[in-house]
Order: sequence, then structure tokens, then C-alpha cells
Amino acid sequence: MGKIGLIIRREYSTRVRKRSFIIMTFLGPILMAAIGIVPVWLASVNESVRIVQIIDESGTVEYKLKSSNNIKFVYSQQPFNSAKKQLEKSDFYAMVHIPSFKDGDLVHLQRNIKIYAYSQVSLNVKVYIQNQIEKQLEREMLKAENVDQAIVERTESTIDVQIPVIELADVKNKNASADVELSTALGAFSGILIYIFIFLFGAQVMRGVIEEKTNRIVEVIVSSVKPFQLMMGKIIGIAFVGLTQFLLWILLTAGIYTAFLGSVKQKFSSDNIEMIMKKSPDGTSVDDIDKIMSTQKAIERVNQINWGLLIPCFIFYFIGGYLLYGALFAAIGGAVDSESDTQQFMLPITIPLIFSFVMAQTVLNDPTGTMAKWLSIIPFTSPIIMMVRLPFKVPVEELIASMVCLVLGFVFTTWIAAKIYRTGILMYGKRITWKDLGKWLRY
Repeated sequence: MGKIGLIIRREYSTRVRKRSFIIMTFLGPILMAAIGIVPVWLASVNESVRIVQIIDESGTVEYKLKSSNNIKFVYSQQPFNSAKKQLEKSDFYAMVHIPSFKDGDLVHLQRNIKIYAYSQVSLNVKVYIQNQIEKQLEREMLKAENVDQAIVERTESTIDVQIPVIELADVKNKNASADVELSTALGAFSGILIYIFIFLFGAQVMRGVIEEKTNRIVEVIVSSVKPFQLMMGKIIGIAFVGLTQFLLWILLTAGIYTAFLGSVKQKFSSDNIEMIMKKSPDGTSVDDIDKIMSTQKAIERVNQINWGLLIPCFIFYFIGGYLLYGALFAAIGGAVDSESDTQQFMLPITIPLIFSFVMAQTVLNDPTGTMAKWLSIIPFTSPIIMMVRLPFKVPVEELIASMVCLVLGFVFTTWIAAKIYRTGILMYGKRITWKDLGKWLRY
């Protein structure tokens, strides 16, 4: 173990001192935090108000289109041609022309409504205008069928149904609410991270072995240590590098999110909302209050996540999946002379990873199904599939079985990789085939 420890320390110290490691260690949390913070920040930034001129020659939608926070409708009685000529020099963002029509011919009207602008109209503005006009035309159609307008107005109110899922199986809290949307997003994100990390650090092992082999450094090293010790030292050393970087990412990202959520909580606290509404009872729109309440709910949903289980399990499956595949990557590196020769051996190894990534969507749709259970137990697919299932509260016995099988799978792949590695590490100038690997396994 002493020699393996020396190799681990060498691999770890040489890699953590690299400039690329230091840069990515600090840049990674910023990028990951930006993925969650920037969209929220951009959504909270008020866009400039777009003023849209309405030329309604039909009298159908006159003064009936509802303005929003960012889109304001201004009605004009001037002739269409005159308004069209003045549009370029005016402050209007766009102009909507609703031509006159014969009574009852609403189909002809809706085909001839046009939006005029001297620059590209944004999609959200176009969609909002279309939705508002559609509502008014629907009213006119119902009016033509002698439907009471009071009934129409009552049925047009927006109904937002949020149905919580109560988990009766939760012994500690029988009224626990399961957030299916957040669990799905969290499971997909965890699976993608495991997929990326295994490929990233597994490829580092393979490149490191190939580099030492082509530089003939390995001939000097194996004169003092056994090939198996060299392989294990390199795999575990790079695992510690990845674990160090990942833990630093967690701490730094958590610090950024804590600072951000702290400011958001203060801004969107219940007391602050009441203060805003008291100061400006008429100035605060319903949309603003809805945004504040939805942000509060989002914060509560994030706080309900069982981070004490997810983070340790993520670390375990990251290390276990990496060790399982890292041994095979090291075997490939020891069997070839250049990185271009690895293509023929990479596909069989990466197929289970790619298959897991593809099947993640199916597992998200049915996390308690039979296929999801077996894929989360089989060692070659469990690192990704189990992380996808964990936010949906996997039974303890299935989690233990998955972990045990992953450890056994690592032992098995290490045994196979060691037999290939110890023979191929000192072979040069020969293009290795699958037949050669089969012979090495039988030695």
C-alpha cells in the first residue's frame, strides 16, 4: 500500500498544481451558479415598455385589449395610411392594423389583421398581441351566437390549478408534499453531472497512461512498482483530484447560492410584501405580486430537498462510477500506443453510459418501475440511473443493493483491467486487437 500511496500523492499533487485545475475550480461554481441565478435575475429585471399603436377600423377590439407591464396599447383614430407614414418617426414600437369588415365575416377579419414595425418585433410581443386579439374575436363570435357576455367574462378568468401530491408512505410526516417537477429536474441534472464527470476524469486516466507509455516513463516506474500498483495509484489519485474539485465546487456554489437566496428571501419576505402593498396599493400590479409569491414558493421547494442524502450519494456514485469505468479506461490506455487507437475499444465501454443517459428520460417518467429498479442496481448503469431516481425517494433496500453491486462491479472491472494493463503497458509498435485482449485475459 505504501507504493500505491506514493503514486496517489504524485498524481494528486501534479494535477492540483496545474493552472487549468485552479482556473476551473473557481470558474466552475460561477458557471453553475450562473445557470440558476442569471435566468432569475434576468426575469426580475424590468424590460423597457413597448408602446403599440392600435388602428381599429372595425371597432371590434377598440379599448378592449389589456396592456401588460411591458406592453402598452395606445388607440388612435387617425387614418391607417397616415399612421403608417408617421410610424418610423414616432415612439411606437409597432402598429396593429385591424381593417373594417362586413357584419358576420370574422374569418375574413382575422386573416387581414397585420402588425407593422420598422424593426424586428420580439416573439413575446407578437404572441401577446395575438392572444389579446384572439380573445376579443372569440367574444365577437360568441356575441354573434347570442351568448350572454356576462357568462363569457366569468369563464375567462384564469384558473391556475396546483395539485400537491401527498406521500402517505412518509412515516415522519404523513402530510409530506412531493414536488414532482423539482424532483424530475434535480434527478435529470444529477444524472447529467455523473455522466459528464465519469467521461471527464476517466479520459484523464486514459490520457495519462498513454502519455507515460509513449514517453517510456512507465518502463522506469514499473521497475520499482508492480503494474497493478501503478494502475490503482493512478486511478485513485485522479479520483481524489476529481473529488477535491467537486467538493470545492459544492462549497463555493453553495456560498454563492446562499448569498443570492438570502437577498431574495429578504426582498420577497412576507413582511416586505405587506410593506410594498401598503405603500403602493394601486401601483403594485397583480403580476408583480404573483411573481413575488412564486419566488417564495420556489425558495420553499428548494429548502425541502433532502440535501443530506443527495450530496453523500452523489459523491459515492461519482467515486464508484468513476472507479468502475476508470479501471477500464486505464486498461485501454495501457493497451494502445496513441489516443487515435483507442476508438475501437472505447465504444463497448461507453455503450452502458450512453444507454443510461438515453434511458434516464424513461426512468424519470416511471422512477418506481421494474426497469428503473434493475437499471439502478446493475453496476454499469447504476451511477446515472440511481441519481436520477434518488429525488423520488428510493427504498433503502434498493439503495443498499445498488451500492453493494457497484462496489462488486468495481472489483470485477479492476480484475479485468489489471490483466490487460500489466501485459499491454510494456508493449510497443503493435496494433492491438480484440483477439489480443482475449489472450491477455487468459494469461
